[in-house]
Amino acid sequence: MFRSAAELAALVRTGELSARELVGHSLERIESLDPELGAFVEVDAERALATAAAIAPGDPRPFAGVPIAIKNNRAVEDLRLTHGSGLLREQVASYDHSSVTRLRDAGFVIVGTTKLPEYGILPVTEPLAYGPARNPWDPQRTPGGSSGGSGAAVASGMVPIAHGNDGGGSLRIPAACCGLVGLKAQRHRVSTAPDLGASPLVIDGVLTRTVAETASLLDILAGYVSGDSSWAPPPREPFAQSAARAPAGLRIAHTTVPPMPGADVDPICAEAVTRACALAESLGHRVEEFDPPWQDGGQQMVDSFLDYFGVQVGVGMRFAAMSVGHDEPLEGEVEPMSWAIWERVRRIDAVAYQVLQAEWQLRMRWLVLSLEPYDALITPALAQRPLPLGSLDTSAPDGFATFRRSGLFTPFTSIFNMSGHPAVSLPLFEGEDGLPLGVQVVGRPAEEGALLALAAQLEQAAPAATRRPRIS
Repeated sequence: MFRSAAELAALVRTGELSARELVGHSLERIESLDPELGAFVEVDAERALATAAAIAPGDPRPFAGVPIAIKNNRAVEDLRLTHGSGLLREQVASYDHSSVTRLRDAGFVIVGTTKLPEYGILPVTEPLAYGPARNPWDPQRTPGGSSGGSGAAVASGMVPIAHGNDGGGSLRIPAACCGLVGLKAQRHRVSTAPDLGASPLVIDGVLTRTVAETASLLDILAGYVSGDSSWAPPPREPFAQSAARAPAGLRIAHTTVPPMPGADVDPICAEAVTRACALAESLGHRVEEFDPPWQDGGQQMVDSFLDYFGVQVGVGMRFAAMSVGHDEPLEGEVEPMSWAIWERVRRIDAVAYQVLQAEWQLRMRWLVLSLEPYDALITPALAQRPLPLGSLDTSAPDGFATFRRSGLFTPFTSIFNMSGHPAVSLPLFEGEDGLPLGVQVVGRPAEEGALLALAAQLEQAAPAATRRPRIS
């Protein structure tokens, strides 16, 4: 399970290992490790083994026989679709989400679905209905969120690769906590079909151990699906091809100034940026400090973002309630923090929401313009080390305060969901505490290929993919 998905697929293709043996090994790892780590909502062992048994040597699909886990906020036909909420505990999907379809078409075998916080709200994964997911590097800490179950599953070697999505950092945060690669692609690069229209924030992706795998999977997931209202322009060449070409002479900016006022950046997280910049300079790139425009606006900007994000959460909660026969969420059927967010955003009328949207489009236009002179930006991936379990209590009396406080842990991620930029979390280093230590690298709009090429170059110069948590 610590080999790349491409290597595993090659073993199956040549007949050196059968798909059933490979999937069986993954299921054995899940049975052994998941009782301690709590990564999975549901394991689909019988169907996974049956699917694998039908895969023969020579199967031309690029990842035929490779086990994968799907985050439990995307529909997998005949499996429960809970969104981390007890309200939806018995909801069973009757179809496959488009990302799931594309992964199946590439030959992946789905072994189960992974945990997320209720409705994917928090950067930790501790849903009250299903129990916490734990970080394989330190089981008393979070694996991040909201794709935390997927992060724990890959980092511990239960699966070689796992699906997730990112609406405010939900791929990059688990990647940083668990020592993995997590890419948030350009807005609209991956379809949300058939569940939603074009999401302003959320995009699907994967958690992997290497940039090359991430690039290959983006080639599979990316692209228009019939009926999409918005989509990113197609790349000039496959992302995997671009990622394999080392860049030269880039102009790279860096900052450790957080977009969220009051967010203290742990010195070890700031040091990761310094080390990454030194690495980039040693590779021949020009590195300079960036004066971020997000320093203007202060708490008002943060509050408007929380309301904007909260409205997206509220829409999901409303659809969830409707799926079980309610017109809207009911108090007591969701976690107290989720209810506090709903109570706040339900008072935002359509005109106020349009004002929020216009305000953020204006702010993000200035951010995009300010970054235009640079090929990339390096920031901390997290402002703090992975939080101890229980640090963010969704049952606290002031639920919205918990929601607001969660941003202090991850202030550098959500702003690039707002701007749409591609951004990747890279596990380049190891901290003095023995935990993975990564940075976030942000690319030019719709230029994931160039971003992945730089990420692969940095990864090769400071390889961290060979490290494994002790529990594995």
